[in-house]
Amino acid sequence: MSDNPLAYLDAELDDLKERGLFRSLRVLEGRQAAETTFDGKHVINLSSNNYLGLTTHPKLIAAAHDAIDRYGAGSGSVRTIAGTMSQHMELEAKIAAFKHTEAALVFQSGFTANAGVVSSVLGKEDVIISDELNHASIIDGCRLSRAKIAVFKHKDVVDLRRVLSETQGKYRHTLVITDGVFSMDGDIAPLADIVEVAEQFKAIIMVDDAHASGVMGNQGRGTVDHFGLHGRVHIQVGTLSKAIGCLGGYVAGSRALVDYLIHKARPFLFSTSHPPAVTGAAIAAFELLQEDPTLMERLWDNTRYFKAGLEALGFDTSGSETPITPVIAGDAKLAMQLSDRLFEEGIFAQGIGFPTVPNEKSRVRTIVTATHTREELDLALKAFEKVGLELGLIGAKALAR
Repeated sequence: MSDNPLAYLDAELDDLKERGLFRSLRVLEGRQAAETTFDGKHVINLSSNNYLGLTTHPKLIAAAHDAIDRYGAGSGSVRTIAGTMSQHMELEAKIAAFKHTEAALVFQSGFTANAGVVSSVLGKEDVIISDELNHASIIDGCRLSRAKIAVFKHKDVVDLRRVLSETQGKYRHTLVITDGVFSMDGDIAPLADIVEVAEQFKAIIMVDDAHASGVMGNQGRGTVDHFGLHGRVHIQVGTLSKAIGCLGGYVAGSRALVDYLIHKARPFLFSTSHPPAVTGAAIAAFELLQEDPTLMERLWDNTRYFKAGLEALGFDTSGSETPITPVIAGDAKLAMQLSDRLFEEGIFAQGIGFPTVPNEKSRVRTIVTATHTREELDLALKAFEKVGLELGLIGAKALAR
């Protein structure tokens, strides 16, 4: 028998295990809820992107059932052949109206939305200027475009201006791109300042609002709405997979942009369209956002409460401004130990290390939702206090709490 050409993978996996970074997938046994069961253990769930609790909302469940009854289980084709259903058009019209844009286009995921749009609208004669902490899907889209990639320091508008000045006049088109809310630290881009500078250089402006959609702005319209920038951001990317509670991503912008992407965006062209249940539930979610403001109110009440509790205990939350609240451990192995011990105490908060974040910024990332109760959050804080003391992440300050 010949040697296994993939044997080197075993060595890579052994290295992960030695460094305490090897992780087995946690298996959810039930609904994605504030309290649920993973790996046979009942836990308080602080690892879900289900910001508003819509994955289990009765209106979305009823809409999904109705869509299956009316349209079937699947769409059976890509959008450009036979897979564009009337409900896809309805969803895109709702998204465009919600985002105050001319049009919108739904993709199979937020990742493919970012990768698809960036790789389609830019080419090798262009330059992309990207925040250094932008999401991996943006980075991959930049690489696929073959455009020149320039990076500015995280949220540093002065450095953005420097890069724009250095690249001015050297390329056909310039795209400035940033996350609206950054997924690891939960901080918010200074979008108004970024737009102001980018406009001075006549750059295209793109924002990935995956973690701001349903979370920030009036009725959850995102950072563009939060900063009052409607009409000044040319490309908005969002997700149906987080606060919306379903699956997929979308691009919102001009009619010309959407028509162009229909013809050029490879993830859109070569992937089967959303199944009826997902599309129907997403339509219901956008309706619910505009009908029930208490969802976001509860989310932010819980966010402020839990964040204040962690900070009072002495944890480093890395300046988070949103429901994403990291607890910095400072070492990947320690972060995984923190995550594992919390799980033993009935709290699921996933550990995150290199290469997702720098090793010295390894953390557990917590996300509270609108459906967490104060009792659940208090239990979580008690577990963080116990385990934080045990691992030396906090000291006497916690004992005085």
